[in-house]
Amino acid sequence: MFKLLGLLLGYYFLGFFGAILGYLAGGALDRYRAYGAGAVNPFTGAHRRAVFIETLFILMGKLAKADGHISRQEIDHVEDFMRKLGMTPEHRQQAIALFRQGAAQDYDVMQKLDEFMAVCGHTANLRQMLLIYLIVMALSDGRIDAAEENLLKGFAARLGYDESGFRQLLGMILGQSHFSEAQPASASTLDDAYEALGIASGSSDQEVKRAYRKLMSQYHPDKLMGQGMPEDMIAMATARTQEVQKAYDLIKKSRGMT
Repeated sequence: MFKLLGLLLGYYFLGFFGAILGYLAGGALDRYRAYGAGAVNPFTGAHRRAVFIETLFILMGKLAKADGHISRQEIDHVEDFMRKLGMTPEHRQQAIALFRQGAAQDYDVMQKLDEFMAVCGHTANLRQMLLIYLIVMALSDGRIDAAEENLLKGFAARLGYDESGFRQLLGMILGQSHFSEAQPASASTLDDAYEALGIASGSSDQEVKRAYRKLMSQYHPDKLMGQGMPEDMIAMATARTQEVQKAYDLIKKSRGMT
């Protein structure tokens, strides 16, 4: 809608070149309305996606080596991750090289995070999804040890999270992980459901609904793609909506919400 309006107004006031500028400006407004702040300019989208992937695999390598060695579970997690992405043999080799680069003792991953922030940092969803992928990576061997948690805290701080913001996100991902593994209809499962939504059990019904809607919006495929998430990672990102939906349904049922 704004594209056409921008084109017409630009042409009316500035002629042909004004029409081009108006069309581009209108397109930016259309993307903002559809995807929110940080919507990708088509001219920079490919670069943003490349930086996201590079940063993710480099930080995965650093995280896997945080305790001094890379476990079999961590290797399996990365291999499964690449398989789910449908990577070609060439792209797999590139991803492995990035992982090894990050795992190298003398490699400064914070410099790569600074590059990520320069390219993707103004998009809150991409910052959050990067941190979520890293938390899930740390959980691949069943727990997050002290060295991994300290490294995650450093990553989170570089991504603009304060201590409380990081703790809330960490608790939410742990809750979603526990909730997906728990037996239904138990008190601990209900506690995990609240953690999965990132809220306390004493929250009001309105706060529960607001948390649910916010998470579903953050994981929405159109929004993530519009803000620069690599297309082949969308399905993996939005799969978390299943756990969010299950958690919300359990809370609703326990409260008798409509």
